[in-house]
Amino acid sequence: MRKWLQTLAFLIYGLFAGCAQNPPAHLPEIKDPAFNKKLIALLRFSTPLLGVDELNGGLSRKENWIILDAREREEYEVSHIPGARFAGYDHFKVEDWTGLPKDQPIVVYCSVGYRSEKIAGQLERQGFSNVFNLYGSIFEWVNRGYPVVDQKDQPTDTVHTYNKDWSRWVTNASIKKVW
Repeated sequence: MRKWLQTLAFLIYGLFAGCAQNPPAHLPEIKDPAFNKKLIALLRFSTPLLGVDELNGGLSRKENWIILDAREREEYEVSHIPGARFAGYDHFKVEDWTGLPKDQPIVVYCSVGYRSEKIAGQLERQGFSNVFNLYGSIFEWVNRGYPVVDQKDQPTDTVHTYNKDWSRWVTNASIKKVW
């Protein structure tokens, strides 16, 4: 029931609030044009964006990114971006992160970017000055073939897709979808 209500809230938000915002002139590349169109309708673009290619490149150069996963614990334990810290969404507390340097680069992601945009906004309102929403989030990450790890930090080919409807945006055939 709770997931159904959350999905309904996402749809209502996408119809009314998300459409009211104009996307930035330059959006990070998304492989699937239909997924990109969905993201444009869903997001408010209230936080700077970072593309998955840019994050992946930064990780390979050992940049000092803090990566926060704004999905729920069950989703995070199935798989997450290597090095990501669990932040959650429903019970996120910005106070838990106030010990981080306010100017350190922070990238927040979720399934598609909706929840992470909200969490990134909370961090910005608390004075964090270098916060980004990962455009396309973990779905685009795995669509590009970038690695994910499970709760034991072991490579996995499984992604929690939130629910069956949202799973259609994971188009990488080598990924197993659970919800």
